[in-house]
Amino acid sequence: MMNPQTTNVVVGGGLAGLAAATILARGGQTVILCEKSQAVGGRAITENKNGFRFNLGPHALYRGGQGVKVLRELGVDFSGGLATASGAYVIDRDLKHTFPAGMLSLLTTSLFGLPAKLEAARLLTTIGKIDTQSIQHLSVRQWLHRAVNHPDVQRLLAALFRVATYANDPERQSAGAALAQLQRALADNVYYLDGGWQTLVDGLRQAAENAGVKIVTGARVVAVEHDRAVRQVRLADGKTYEASSVIIAASPQVACALVENGDETMLRQWADAAIPVHAACLDLALKLLPQPRARFALGIDRPLYFSVHSAVAHLGPEGGAVIHAAKYLGSDAEPDPKADEQELEALVDLLQPGWRDEVVVHRFLPRMTVSHALVTAAQGGTAGRPGPEVPGIQGLYVVGDWAGPEGMLADASLASAKRAAEIIAGGRSSRHYFAA
Repeated sequence: MMNPQTTNVVVGGGLAGLAAATILARGGQTVILCEKSQAVGGRAITENKNGFRFNLGPHALYRGGQGVKVLRELGVDFSGGLATASGAYVIDRDLKHTFPAGMLSLLTTSLFGLPAKLEAARLLTTIGKIDTQSIQHLSVRQWLHRAVNHPDVQRLLAALFRVATYANDPERQSAGAALAQLQRALADNVYYLDGGWQTLVDGLRQAAENAGVKIVTGARVVAVEHDRAVRQVRLADGKTYEASSVIIAASPQVACALVENGDETMLRQWADAAIPVHAACLDLALKLLPQPRARFALGIDRPLYFSVHSAVAHLGPEGGAVIHAAKYLGSDAEPDPKADEQELEALVDLLQPGWRDEVVVHRFLPRMTVSHALVTAAQGGTAGRPGPEVPGIQGLYVVGDWAGPEGMLADASLASAKRAAEIIAGGRSSRHYFAA
C-alpha cells in the first residue's frame, strides 16, 4: 500500500484528468492536478454566448456507457433529455426521407424500396444480438460487405456507425467497436445535457476539490522526468513536483513529447499509430426555430449530422434554439473549411429554411478534434488500445479517449481514468474510492 503522503501528479484537467485525480484523492492519496489553461475542462467546456450555451460541437452522453457510471459514482449531478426520433430524417441526394427508426417509419419511408426494407427490418430486430467481440478485427467496410446485402442498407448502417462513433473511416475503423457503440446507443439512448457539458466539468472540479485535490491552472508541464520510474514533473516556469506516479491526461503525441526520452518508449509507437478523428462543426443559436418538427437528420450519401439539441435540453432563452451540425471528416481527406461550412449551411437550409433571419450566434469550427485516436481493426478494437500503464516506466499512466480497453469517446476517458487510479492505489475495490 502506498504512503498516503506520496504525491501523485495528474497532467491535464479535462474530464479524464479530473476524474482520475478525484478517485486517487478519495483513496487518501495526495494529488496535484496541473492544467496549462486558466480553466479546467478541455474539450468539454461550454461557452455562454448571448444567453445560449454552446458545447464545442455536438456532444452526447451515452446513457448506458461507462461515463455515466463513473460520474454517478463520483456524485456528479446532471440533467437533460434523451435524443428522440421524432422529427428525424435521413438526407440522400439533397432529399429528405423519414428516418427509419422503427417498423412503422421503416415501412413508410421513401428512402428504401421493398427489398431494402425487408433486409433493414431483419437488421433492426437482430442487431442488438450480434457478437461484437468476434468482429473486432474486421473493418467497418469489410463487415458491411459480409453481413449486409443491399447497398442502401449498407449506406444506412454506415451513417449510423458515423453518428454513434463520430468517425468516418470505414476502411480502418473496427467493426466490432463501432457496432458495440451503436448497440449501446440503440439500447439506452443518449443524453443532451441541460446547460451543456460545463455541468460535468463544474461537477468534477467540485468533487476533486472536495476530495482534497490541489488544482493548479496556468501550469504548463514541460517534462516528466524518470529513470526506471517517474521521479518528478517540471513546469514551464521552472517549478518541479516530485511524484511517485504521474497520470498524463492528454493526446498520445503530447504524452510522448512530455516524457523525457519518450521517443525511446512505447509512447512513440502509440503516438505514431494514433489516427486522430476530426469533425467540422457549425453551431447556431436562433431566436426561434422556423421548422419546429425538423429536429434531427443524418446524411446517407454524405457524412453529415444535424440536431436541435435545445429540443430536449435547456440551453438558452425560452423559445430560442441551439442547433449543432457537423461533417465527419475522413482521416485522409484534404481540409477545405470554406466548402465544409457552405455544405453545413446548405444542410440547415434544407431542414430549417428561414434560419438565416433568426441567427443570434453563428460559429464554425473547421476541424474539431473528436477523439485522439480511431479505434481500428488493425489493433483489434478497443481491447487493443494502449494503456493506461506505460510499459518500462513504473508509475507512469495515460488516460483519455484513446486509452484503456473500455468504451469510446467520453466513456473511454472516464473509464481509463478510473482504471489508472485504481491501479495506482493498489487494486483495491473501486467501491472504497467512491465512498462519500
